Amino acid sequence: MPTRSPLPAVFAAAILLTAPFWHAREADAQASAPREAMTEAMLGEAMNANTVSVITGTAGGTYFRIGADLAFVLNDGDKIRVLPILGKGAGENAYDLRFLKGIDLAFLRTDTIEQLRQDKRLKNVEQHIQYVAKLFDDELHVVAAKEIGDVRGLAGKRVTFDVKGSGTDYSGRAMFRGLDIAVTAINVDQPTAFTMLQKGEVDAVVSVAAKPVSVVAGFDPGDRFHLVKVPYPGSISDAYVPATLTSTDYPKLVDGAGPVETLAVGTILGAYNHPKGSERYRKLERFVEAFFGQFDKFLAPQRHAKWREVNLAATVPGWTRFRPAQDWLDARREDVSPRADIERFLSEQPQGLRADKDQVYQAYLTWRRLKDTAQGSARR
Repeated sequence: MPTRSPLPAVFAAAILLTAPFWHAREADAQASAPREAMTEAMLGEAMNANTVSVITGTAGGTYFRIGADLAFVLNDGDKIRVLPILGKGAGENAYDLRFLKGIDLAFLRTDTIEQLRQDKRLKNVEQHIQYVAKLFDDELHVVAAKEIGDVRGLAGKRVTFDVKGSGTDYSGRAMFRGLDIAVTAINVDQPTAFTMLQKGEVDAVVSVAAKPVSVVAGFDPGDRFHLVKVPYPGSISDAYVPATLTSTDYPKLVDGAGPVETLAVGTILGAYNHPKGSERYRKLERFVEAFFGQFDKFLAPQRHAKWREVNLAATVPGWTRFRPAQDWLDARREDVSPRADIERFLSEQPQGLRADKDQVYQAYLTWRRLKDTAQGSARR
């Protein structure tokens, strides 16, 4: 009796054994398309939920560099991402923050709120635009011929105020009005303005920005031009404060006779006041927590020197602080002034300490951690 080949049985067994596997693969294939689609959608949702955008200033300027610092310090994987965007400056930034749908934060100035109030098209400005923190001061620079010893000597003359909509355009003009100096105002970009000054086509160039301003410092005055003195009048707006420019700031524009008097206006980090509980409001809550909670990192030597002027607790007259920022400060009222902390730390160091900036910063962080640990133990 011929024997039957075992191959059909083997094939049958193989089919039976692999059937569940193929069914599972088929089910996975059917499910994979929706799952991949959901994964892509979830990725996009997560990226948008964790990203806050900040409108800064022109490329290479102080606002641009400060915005880059925000991103370098605070970006933390899927938790938070700061996206700096180039802007024209504080004047235009205010409108971008108010009306552009993708803007959450902006570098503004203490006089910006008055600028917006004067625009009759806008309603409830204070409700929509608020501030997270006052940052640093932007100084008024007036470069003119050495024959002009005082800013009042520019009355009736041709003066440039950067491009239309820039921070210099608004703050510079407002400062001149506050000084009661009427000039023929011209709007051109700063490199063009300095070329016009050298050719005698204008009488002065104005820049309102945080010193040292690269375009001002890079200007070659020869023996013809200098930074003009701007005396501080008691009658000017509270938004402006006295300031000085030194030969350290501008070796080619300030002689050794002493600092040049001028004015300054504060820079603030403005926020759009989204409805409480909304997704964008929650994003800003997370930003505030990260920004305030990690502020020590902005004092590192590689960050912009202007961070060392910041007092997080400083208030801005005429402005409303963004509620999550105010809540954070209220909860930590005794520990919100890194500058005061640094001064106290330095006062405790041995006389004649000559460490480099990085050594001083690392020593400060160690001191701060020990102080925080001691305070925490005392509270418990």
